[in-house]
Amino acid sequence: MNEKYMGQVRSELDALRHLLEVFPDSETSKIVRMAETIAGAVMKDNVVFTCGNGGSAADAQHIAGELVGRFRHKVRGYHASALTTNSSIVTALANDFSYEEVFSRQIESMGREGDVLLALSTSGGSENVIRAVSTAKALGIHAFAFSGKGGGRLAEAADIAIVVPHDDFARIQEIHMTLGHILCGLVEEIVMPPRRGCAECESDGK
Repeated sequence: MNEKYMGQVRSELDALRHLLEVFPDSETSKIVRMAETIAGAVMKDNVVFTCGNGGSAADAQHIAGELVGRFRHKVRGYHASALTTNSSIVTALANDFSYEEVFSRQIESMGREGDVLLALSTSGGSENVIRAVSTAKALGIHAFAFSGKGGGRLAEAADIAIVVPHDDFARIQEIHMTLGHILCGLVEEIVMPPRRGCAECESDGK
């Protein structure tokens, strides 16, 4: 077995472990505020939109999927939609307008006051994601962001932004997905807290 590659694997795992250990409390506290807002929105049957590019698009779809399919309690899902998934809409908007508008025009079309947008960008500089946030805020939609590399313009534009304190896209996306799972779990606990004294309810959400 190649010792060099084994060392590389260990180095990558150690880098992620260190980032988790030093992640600022000021950033983690924001996830609770996001969860409270999202929980309030879904209880009013509002929509949670997500968006991002590349790996962040995959993370956006993953988070929307957890909300629709439910994270741990397998009961009725929440109304969530990833703006990355309809290839006909995305390519039409990119072709007829510009790629910078593929998310913002969907928000204009489908969003309404009280909805939530979670926008993801490792750099914080993705123009289409930033425009989606700006459009959402103009429509009275809560605009949240997961970013990295100092946050960029995305963090400045969002109502609440969690910025991963790292420059490597892989570490940033790993933390984004961890935070996404935590967020979905918190939303479930807020919307439907387990009933005291019912072990079965606590395990399956009934």
